Amino acid sequence: MSCFRLLKEKGYRLTLQRAIILDILHRAEKHITPEEIYAEARSKYPEVNKSTIYRTLELLGRLGLVDETDLGGDKLHYHHADKGHHHHLICQRCGRVFDVNEEILDSLREALTRDHRFVPDMRHLGIFGHCLTCE
Repeated sequence: MSCFRLLKEKGYRLTLQRAIILDILHRAEKHITPEEIYAEARSKYPEVNKSTIYRTLELLGRLGLVDETDLGGDKLHYHHADKGHHHHLICQRCGRVFDVNEEILDSLREALTRDHRFVPDMRHLGIFGHCLTCE
């Protein structure tokens, strides 16, 4: 189902601002911050303000159209949910972020469920460490 149709089905209008933000997230090749979204949105629609960006991201997150990720530091990062679930290896020295396929952590998920009777929500998992380039 398209993002636009889902918004409409849930009773929300597809405003110009929402369309621009969804387009920015869809085209992004990496996880981006609200500030990066704001800067790009302003270049297309100068009247947009930061509070609109944050409110829209919150709404899109509730609707499952956008995923929020904590990559360390003081800023959350976002990406379009159509990019699928994946995990992150985050270098604490250089700040590089490596995407990791969900399947690589299947054995961890199974062990946590089996050994601890705990079903983890592992849609977005960040593992902090150091990349070999920085070691």
